[in-house]
Amino acid sequence: MIGATVRSGLRPSQRIFQRPLIQPQISRIRLYSTDQPPHAKVRRSIFHRSLTVAKYTGYAGLSAIFGLFVLGAGILAHDAFTYNDRHVERVPINPLALHPERGGPKNLPVVKVQVDDEDDEEMKRLAEKPRLVIIGGGWGAMGVLQTLYPGHYHVTVVSAETFTTFTPLLPSAAVGTVQVRSLIEPLRKIVARLRGHFVAGKAVDISMADRLLEVEIVNTRGVKERVYVPYDKLVIAVGSTSSTHGVPGLEHCFQLKTIADAQQIRRRIMDNFELASLPTTCAEERERLLSFVVCGGGPTGVETAAEIYDFCQEDIMNYFPKACRADVSIHVIQSREHILNTYSEAISKYAEAKFERDGVHLITNARVSAVTPNHVIYTVRKEDGTIEQHSIPTNFTLWSTGIAMNPFAKRLTDLLPNQVHRKAIEVDAHLRVKGAPLGDIYAIGDCATIETAIVPHFMELVDEADKDKNGKIDFTEWEVMVEGIKKKIPMASNHISKVRELFELYDTDADNSLSLNELVRLLEDLGNKITALPATAQVASQQGKYIGRNLNKLSRQQAGLEARGLSDVQEHKATDSAPFIYHHLGMLAYIGNAAVFDIGDFAFTGGLAAMYAWRSIYWNEQVSARTRALLMIDWIIRGVWGRDLSRL
Repeated sequence: MIGATVRSGLRPSQRIFQRPLIQPQISRIRLYSTDQPPHAKVRRSIFHRSLTVAKYTGYAGLSAIFGLFVLGAGILAHDAFTYNDRHVERVPINPLALHPERGGPKNLPVVKVQVDDEDDEEMKRLAEKPRLVIIGGGWGAMGVLQTLYPGHYHVTVVSAETFTTFTPLLPSAAVGTVQVRSLIEPLRKIVARLRGHFVAGKAVDISMADRLLEVEIVNTRGVKERVYVPYDKLVIAVGSTSSTHGVPGLEHCFQLKTIADAQQIRRRIMDNFELASLPTTCAEERERLLSFVVCGGGPTGVETAAEIYDFCQEDIMNYFPKACRADVSIHVIQSREHILNTYSEAISKYAEAKFERDGVHLITNARVSAVTPNHVIYTVRKEDGTIEQHSIPTNFTLWSTGIAMNPFAKRLTDLLPNQVHRKAIEVDAHLRVKGAPLGDIYAIGDCATIETAIVPHFMELVDEADKDKNGKIDFTEWEVMVEGIKKKIPMASNHISKVRELFELYDTDADNSLSLNELVRLLEDLGNKITALPATAQVASQQGKYIGRNLNKLSRQQAGLEARGLSDVQEHKATDSAPFIYHHLGMLAYIGNAAVFDIGDFAFTGGLAAMYAWRSIYWNEQVSARTRALLMIDWIIRGVWGRDLSRL
């Protein structure tokens, strides 16, 4: 055996590998043999990695195909079960819904029955519930509608607009950053949760004695007519209009409070750029066309100026002649020393520095004196006290300088005692309109202001606190009075936190008691220190939710009394223990690829990160999942393809 091995010239270990039955093992052993050259091992390693990548890429591709298949199947199933033939036959309609009886002080049709009150058993049951009428479709009205429990009230919403608008993003819609459809939600969809009704009309008058709301509608012939809508509870959330301050020529200005305003502004901006791009437009006229003047340095004015600047930087620069971008000028005229003056000083300065870097011209301590079709005229008081007049040529002026009363709110104050000269409807701590029948009418949002005067409650507070009836208030009785003040005027809480110091300050004769005269002076000074709540969406929303919770509470209590066979619940007893208290959650504003936040004692400013935080907050505050989806799509489209430059 050994000799044969020697003669063959092979070692025993080598002769084994010549056997054909185990030949596949040769390649496996050679793959890991250290005798192979390095480049061969590298090639095989790359080959195996390529196989692994291809394998997982194939898995990912199959997963994507499977996902698309499931999505397509889901859409097909949705279409199959959604789009079908639905026939409506023999729907009962009460004759009074089509031919209302007349009545009231003006003998108008009284809409006691709605067309759909007899659609089904649920609607018939709701028709017997107390009638809750809400005027308006803004933040306050949404707060009420989103908080109310279904089935407690026969709800009717009266609004001239058929949709609610997310007003904080109107500046973005004015330049095409987002589409107007992404900011609106039909009121009928919102009211549907409560099985409520919607009346497209404008509230113009009221008869409080008869509980009738006068509404102006447009009939099928296009003619305006008026009807009465009866109510048991009325919530007024009509908002406000822009304040004119007596400045002539405001008909040449734009406002930014509605969707229609945003659409008009967008058309004017695009028209100005298109006209400025024409070869026949001279340099002077081009500068006038591309001059944008914003009157007012509040959040709306600042955000509009920032959106116009972004529009010029990101879209005009790319698609219009560069001469247009070079001639653009943006001016913000502010009557006070700083813009965003309701925010912290640090935020105001940050915004001003940002505008200065961007080339947005800030004109502070100035007042607009007149607006013409081609100019904005304003005056500036110099340090020596002299007044200097200036003029800015422009074809675009935005007026955003405060608010004034809505016509319906003005009509109501004319009817109420002691409210004729008010700048808003005065309500008590429970948002009930003062002077109206108790618990019948509420007012919330920009159209209302919570009372701050304490002196009108003087005798009531004294009777409650003066236990010994000696005509003086000692410190123990003063502590009782402080609790009463907090219930009637919650906004006074911060001003009377130092109870002992306040008592000693007005105890001028140092007899450890307050005389009635000393007490009157104390309450007068205290009332003068209290400031009204700001006219913001945050305030209106919180007030609306408060009203919704109160109405739910009243309905539950009423149901309990009816079950025991007792009389109606008294509204003031049901709510006196819980006055409205505003919780400030902060303010924010967009200033051009940057944002500022003012949250109590904490102020936050920043660039891209702050902008995304600003977007996240507004995205979360949308009224429906539909508007959230549309808003997200708009932001993605703007980031990838830019703004829509079409003029519709």
